[in-house]
Amino acid sequence: MIVSAYQFADGVELAPDSIASAADAVRAGGLIGLPTETVYGLGADASDPVAVGQIFTAKGRPSDHPLIVHVAAFDGGMGGVAHYCARVPAFAQQLMSAFWPGPLTLILPRKDGVGEAAAGGQNSIGLRCPAHPVAQAVLATLRKPSDGGREVWGIAAPSANKFGRVSPTTAAHVHSEFGDDLLILDGGPCEVGIESTIIDCTRGAPVLLRPGSITAQQVEDACGCKLLSKEELDAQRQQAPRASGTLESHYAPSATVRLMDAKALQSALDLLSGTTPPDKRPTIALYHRSPLHVRSPLVAAHRMPTHAQPAAHELFSKLREMDAQGVTLIWVETPPDTPEWDGVRDRLTRAAA
Repeated sequence: MIVSAYQFADGVELAPDSIASAADAVRAGGLIGLPTETVYGLGADASDPVAVGQIFTAKGRPSDHPLIVHVAAFDGGMGGVAHYCARVPAFAQQLMSAFWPGPLTLILPRKDGVGEAAAGGQNSIGLRCPAHPVAQAVLATLRKPSDGGREVWGIAAPSANKFGRVSPTTAAHVHSEFGDDLLILDGGPCEVGIESTIIDCTRGAPVLLRPGSITAQQVEDACGCKLLSKEELDAQRQQAPRASGTLESHYAPSATVRLMDAKALQSALDLLSGTTPPDKRPTIALYHRSPLHVRSPLVAAHRMPTHAQPAAHELFSKLREMDAQGVTLIWVETPPDTPEWDGVRDRLTRAAA
């Protein structure tokens, strides 16, 4: 069931009844669809192992694949961070100050006996403070229970889609995955559009586990530390903790995704020139930035934004749109090999794996 998180169509004033209903559902051990600035999450009380287990079941996700825990606005007193974490390195505190609330997840040492199910049994836990006002309102309500209700320190919320599939960036996307049985707060389209950057803070130095809209250079500038890659960690024979959204194959639509440069795409399009589908419907969707000549009705062309931020914003929604055309192939022009495109390139590479 989709409920509006706002009182009016301008999306400014929050609807207190909707926020309260979502908070009550979480306290009762249920699941909710929660908007964030990155993607919509499938949320539950991060400290309730039964509720967290429902997330894994609903998504079809392996129970040892950790979830990101969302905590209320960073206030300097650490709040949910202190509840879940055994310690917080100085460089991690600098990253919180620089980017929270925002699309940055930090992997931190976990306190014994806290959030074990959400952490996939690891001795570390991934925390994020979301910037979306609806997510913050739900988290704040959970931290200040009325009528003797139970205080909830964080919401475990992976993307609200079946495991490995395209992440949702609208309430309608979530509804298409889970139907009317799930309470979904409609907070509008997600502003960022791809999942958060993930930084491992358990190694004495920051390690990039998943790129996102916050770039490696921004992380280094904020904390004053050299950012290591997962490959550099592997070379040192140190195993990074498992983290959400880092499997080789992920974010995949039903159609097969193929990444090609503009030259290869044009060669493939030329081979199709003049061919006509038997049922008059396209069988290939094309997502490209460069000007290409499309002469076959087999191909339904879509233009990719030329800049990384708008491309990230529409990426998952566009993959869902192309999938809905009933095509069997999605040809995508490989994004530029520059830092600002790292997040988009990462998601497309995994979608094509």
